[in-house]
Amino acid sequence: MKLDIGGSETIPASVDALWVALNDPAVLTRCIPGCKSMTETSPDSYKVEMQLRVAAVGGTFEGAISLSDKDAPKSCNIQVSGSGSIGHGTGTARFDIEPDGEGAKLLYNGNGEIGGLVAGVGQRILTSVSKHLIGRFFVALRKEFETSANRAAG
Repeated sequence: MKLDIGGSETIPASVDALWVALNDPAVLTRCIPGCKSMTETSPDSYKVEMQLRVAAVGGTFEGAISLSDKDAPKSCNIQVSGSGSIGHGTGTARFDIEPDGEGAKLLYNGNGEIGGLVAGVGQRILTSVSKHLIGRFFVALRKEFETSANRAAG
C-alpha cells in the first residue's frame, strides 16, 4: 500500500539550530513517536527500534534510517526501511529548511510502501494515523526548542 506525506511547519528556532536538531539522534529519539532507540551504525546511518500502534494493531519494529545529499543547513534526503511483528515498510523523504520570520520553516515531502498486517487497516486510516504521528513529532520538536530556550533564560 502506498503512502504519501508532505507539508510544512514553522519551528521557533534558527535555521542552523533546526538543522542541528534534525541531525541529532538523541533529539530524534525523543521526538519520533514510539522511538525507543536510534543508534548510529555509520556516518549518517542509524538503526532504529520502535513500538507503534496503528488502529487496533500494535507491535515492535526494527529499521534503518540513512541521510544523504545533505546540504547543511538547508536540505537533506532520508531513506527509511523497517519490519516488525505487524508489517514492513520502506520510504524516502526530503526536507528543506528556510528562514521564516522569527523561526525556520521546515518543508517535507515523502512517500512509502507499507505491507503486512498493518496495511490491512486501510489507506484512509493509515493516512490519518501518519498525519497524527507527524503532528506529534512536530509538537515534541517545538518542545525541544522551548525547553532549551527556558534553560538558556534560567
